[in-house]
Amino acid sequence: MLARAVREVEARSQRGPVSPSARTKFQVVALLVREERARIKADAELTEARKADQLKRLDGVATILAKTAASDTTLLSLLAEDAKVSDAAKELRREMIASAGMEAEEEDEPEPTEAELLPGADRRVVPQSVIQRQLSNPFLVPDFSAADESRPKARRLATWELLGPLFRSFEYGGSQAACMPLPEPNGTKVPAGLELMRHQSQLIHSAADGHRTYLLADEPGLGKTAQALLAAQAADAFPLLAVVPNVVKTNWGREASIWTPNRPVTVIHGDGGDVDGFADIVVVNYEILDRHVGWLGDFGFRGMVVDEAHFIKNKQSQRSQNVLNLSERIRARIARPLLMALTGTPLINDIEDFQAIWEFLGWIDDKKPRAKLMDKLEETGLTPADPGFYPAARAAVVDMGIVRRRKVDVAADIPARRIADLPVELDDEIGRSIREAERQLARHLLERYDMAIATRRSGATVEGIDHELVRRVATWEREDTTTTTSDGDNVFTMLRRIGQAKAGLAADYAAQLARSVGKVVFFAKHVDVMDLAGETFEKRGIRYSEIRGDQTPKAREASIKAFQEDPDVQIIVCSLMAAGVGINLQVSSNVVLAELSWTDAEQTQAIDRVHRIGQAEPVTAWRIIASQTIDTKIAELIDSKAGLAARALDGSDEEVGSSVDIQLEALVALLTAALEEREGLLA
Repeated sequence: MLARAVREVEARSQRGPVSPSARTKFQVVALLVREERARIKADAELTEARKADQLKRLDGVATILAKTAASDTTLLSLLAEDAKVSDAAKELRREMIASAGMEAEEEDEPEPTEAELLPGADRRVVPQSVIQRQLSNPFLVPDFSAADESRPKARRLATWELLGPLFRSFEYGGSQAACMPLPEPNGTKVPAGLELMRHQSQLIHSAADGHRTYLLADEPGLGKTAQALLAAQAADAFPLLAVVPNVVKTNWGREASIWTPNRPVTVIHGDGGDVDGFADIVVVNYEILDRHVGWLGDFGFRGMVVDEAHFIKNKQSQRSQNVLNLSERIRARIARPLLMALTGTPLINDIEDFQAIWEFLGWIDDKKPRAKLMDKLEETGLTPADPGFYPAARAAVVDMGIVRRRKVDVAADIPARRIADLPVELDDEIGRSIREAERQLARHLLERYDMAIATRRSGATVEGIDHELVRRVATWEREDTTTTTSDGDNVFTMLRRIGQAKAGLAADYAAQLARSVGKVVFFAKHVDVMDLAGETFEKRGIRYSEIRGDQTPKAREASIKAFQEDPDVQIIVCSLMAAGVGINLQVSSNVVLAELSWTDAEQTQAIDRVHRIGQAEPVTAWRIIASQTIDTKIAELIDSKAGLAARALDGSDEEVGSSVDIQLEALVALLTAALEEREGLLA
């Protein structure tokens, strides 16, 4: 019987694309071949000769299955061990077993436990602060205000398979912009000293007008984080959960404190020992979500944001299952929560990757559109058999909340060139060793300062900190470390170690940018940082070229040409010293500065490889800064010297800052902070 069934599937595949019914039969035959093989091998009553004969016949069936799958590779997924078995396949399996005169086993399918649904449940934690919040507010009242929306309605499209046509509508449905209509901005309130661009205000006003689900696909650099936070403010969607990649977790905490300063924010690290259970905004990264998904689902969130939402495209992955579980639990409790998926990835590519995102937003379930999207499709009066269905379906999905703006579309609203700081946490062993090295350097400076005070010959004394002496000690330290070899860490070795620690995070972010917006220029100071970045790109399957100081002119030109002309070369890794001048990389409009330079001029020269005459798009330079290290202070010093340089060029008498200034001021800041801390302890 199996042989007859597999021949039918084979014959159908030779006539063209395999029909759904033939695909079902193909999968059932594969399942029964596996089951029969296992049964025969375990049957102690069969002779070895009989077993060999039966297994040989099964091998013949399996061979035809393999040949059929080779001719139509879409069938290969049905052979996977974890392939989903449809209800139709289960029914056909029972029929074939009955037709063979065998007794079908009763299928026992108990409800899966949460631990089975979400792998890693045994690793879960509940921070003590969250327990305190739960005890202080034990009851979360369900919201039944949208109960009517869930009532079943008679639907013309109920018998149609719609998810496939919906995905294809983004390929066949025309080339109109994938952006829902947005209202004109009308005075959005923002904290003092901050401004919004027009395209940001439009989305926030949409949320204020009552829209609650968004696939916000603006290109990187257009302020998606600020839009999400202020949309939550407009929708009163607090407490708000933000699930983000590790590389931007710290930045989310910082942006929340800037744009929504009246809403306490807590960032979850590790097991969440320092979590503020009473915060209005909770930020967690994908990598540790499995530990916290239990209590997060019961927290009472009224809104949820998923940043770099293409991270959840694989529905079988643990991170995707966790995100979808949280979304479902929020929607079960709150009638119209604010749900936002943020991604810069163009919608036209691999649209089926967005199934998980649409499920997160509540537009579809695993098999069909949900009520609101189904109503929009019903209103078209069309079916997938009608030519006009695809543009109409595409428009219906876009109206659900797809927002896509490119930098070139809003170029008039944004600066032609800007630097965006991206703080990252070095919370691993390397980060802890760097912070300890900074403390040791500060103690060394304190010893020099105290020794200078003790050996003073003049009787002059200074109340508090002697800032003139601080500057002299910093000068001595800088001169010593530039003229002699130091056994311990100094400001130069510290920056190099920080660069090494940031390399992987910076490369990860560059890889995300490359996926979202195309070509990216990656700058670093040290060769080992460039090497670490290259290793990361190779692991991600990203092709890149390089510009290094030890290259021949011919190799250098080949690298530049590959980046400029080969569409598969997505990133060029550049040495700040070797590629800072004299080359044109304006095929890109995004720069990642993995390490800080010692001068603003060096930084500017690097950015100007992209920001040149002929550049059609605004340029964004992403500066990766290690939080809670001297990196942060050096970034501030570079920016302050940049302002000084601008004033000097405009006619001021001030001198333009040099690299010596930055190095000296960094040591001054380190020693001053150590002295202030000591005086505070003594007080």
